[in-house]
Amino acid sequence: MAKMLAEQFVEILAAAGVKRVYGLVGDSLNGLTDAIRRQGNIEWIHVRHEEVAAFAAGAEAHLTGALAVCAGSCGPGNLHLINGLFDCHRSRVPVLAIAAHIPSPEIGSGFFQETHPENLFRECSHYCELVSATSQMPRILETAIRAARAKGGVSVLVLPGDVALQPAAAAPATKFEGLLPSAPVVAPAPGDLERLAALLNEGKRITILCGSGCAGAHDELLSLGERLQAPMVHALRGKEHVEWDNPYDVGMTGLIGFSSGYYAMCDCDVLLMLGTDFPYRQFYPDGTKVRIAQVDLRGENIGRRVPVDVGVVGDVRATLAALSPLIDQKTDGTHLAKARDHYAKARESLDDLAVSTPGKRPIHPQQVAKAISDRAAEDAIFTCDVGLPTVWAARYLAMNGKRRLVGSFWHGSMANAMAQGIGAQAAFPGRQVISLSGDGGFAMLMGDLLTLTQQRLPVKVVVFNNGTLGFVELEQKSTGFLDFGTELQNPNFAAMAEAAGIRGIRLEDPSEVEEGIAAAFAHDGPVLVDAVVNRTELAMPPSVTLDMAKGFTLYMVKAVLSGRADEVYDLAKTNLWR
Repeated sequence: MAKMLAEQFVEILAAAGVKRVYGLVGDSLNGLTDAIRRQGNIEWIHVRHEEVAAFAAGAEAHLTGALAVCAGSCGPGNLHLINGLFDCHRSRVPVLAIAAHIPSPEIGSGFFQETHPENLFRECSHYCELVSATSQMPRILETAIRAARAKGGVSVLVLPGDVALQPAAAAPATKFEGLLPSAPVVAPAPGDLERLAALLNEGKRITILCGSGCAGAHDELLSLGERLQAPMVHALRGKEHVEWDNPYDVGMTGLIGFSSGYYAMCDCDVLLMLGTDFPYRQFYPDGTKVRIAQVDLRGENIGRRVPVDVGVVGDVRATLAALSPLIDQKTDGTHLAKARDHYAKARESLDDLAVSTPGKRPIHPQQVAKAISDRAAEDAIFTCDVGLPTVWAARYLAMNGKRRLVGSFWHGSMANAMAQGIGAQAAFPGRQVISLSGDGGFAMLMGDLLTLTQQRLPVKVVVFNNGTLGFVELEQKSTGFLDFGTELQNPNFAAMAEAAGIRGIRLEDPSEVEEGIAAAFAHDGPVLVDAVVNRTELAMPPSVTLDMAKGFTLYMVKAVLSGRADEVYDLAKTNLWR
């Protein structure tokens, strides 16, 4: 019997190192899924919603650096992938999406479930093409794999179900050494290095802003920090690579960052940006008073957020190694000492907020986040939903060089955390995976709680149950709006988990937090922790602007005049009278 195109497709994926495919079956995918079943060397991860498949694949790709794959059936099936694929693409992780399609003779006829996937996925992919003939294989699949791996991002192949079932065309064997080359190490031009060194040697108060491009450069960063006597501020995506065992780290900047990180950037005379495309321009120092240098592997990022005096295209690690001999040793550590002292005070203030009084309900979410960090395994993988769970993760999860942190940090989608936890746990079955989920985000895709039991994935899902879309509510208040449309009438999530065959633990009192988190982490299967936390907890930014102060004042006046003075009282009681 002749080999089908679907079989050829799966063989190439397996030879390219693909271990699993996340997806939801459908008739247009039958050829592919049956080939996976018969060949047996790729695992099919059966999810309940295709969006979860894309998020899960993205998490696997983020953590392994290898190609991950998701699949959806024709029409609505693959359309459900799109939000997760946007997240993968914006996070620059290598993912191949297989978008099954209607029978090829029916394309363009307005057939049942017809869409035009090659158009729909164009914006969230580097490569998106229709497989219309068996003779396109294996070259079209190889091209898609190369694009995802080399460029970092998504490739999409649109595969009609009937084409997948056709006999595969004879083709030479794929040379996988050329298909999966290692990533290049890009060294900067010598002239650029000299200009960067001159700028840094002239600076008196240098601050370094570090992003995810600093991955793998921890030793070089510490050496540079010592030579320059420079405090290091990290962006959110740089947290897992920068903050651990680093005496120069003074916290994060941005809306959810530390005051110490913000002021370390404001007080410098030279800002060195390393591997970061930090987008919030209001948190950069005044470019007329500060000279700025930027090092990035992608030249298109240079100067995109703020004008720079020196731009250097290169890998951060390679650049710092080449730069080191050109840097003078600085002896004045005043700027660094000031920033570190500020950081110590900011850290102490944040830790104070993580202390709750037994019997005084509801629980402060900071206590839950700190308990998670304190009791998690040293190589735990954390995922976090956008909004307040990201705030608590950024401020309370301690990184150590082995722990990892995954979130929707560029695309900013709700409902990512548990889905990414599925991908993380599937890729690393022996490691502890903890999802910090918001009640809004969890509820959006909570059907895939069932995936944890069906696929035997022992993810620990901690739901921060504050009964509201918390970050949205804070944004409304800070701009002077009465909160509206944010309230969530939640079930008992722990009881719901028990009904699904998952251990559920409900935390309602501060005295229950430590024991409850410990019990969850000790359990050998999936667990849902339903932590009932304070709705009116403020996540204060590192700097409060006049507009924010005006907005909160306007909100409080409106609340009182609208008969909602009790909200103002609860807000003050939670955040001022603790």
